[in-house]
Amino acid sequence: MHRILGPHTGSVPVSSTKSSTGHMLEATGAVEAVITLLALRDGVLPPTAGLTEPDPACDLEHIPSVARPSEARYALSLNAAFGGVNAALVLERP
Repeated sequence: MHRILGPHTGSVPVSSTKSSTGHMLEATGAVEAVITLLALRDGVLPPTAGLTEPDPACDLEHIPSVARPSEARYALSLNAAFGGVNAALVLERP
């Protein structure tokens, strides 16, 4: 993330929906893409369930515990699954 976002890394919100949905093997990427599209459409950033105290050494803009409003136009959905099934999608608000 630091290599791609550089000095903006700490200001780009990051969350993980897998902590809410669990791992659905090959279906995980599709579900995460749908959640990302709904988040863009509804103007809300989903929280990372169970994240109450982010590690201070990890200088990302975490979204712990509670969703937050957003006017984001784009989102990146990253998925890493078992067996090397990996995908990255850049999505735009409809």
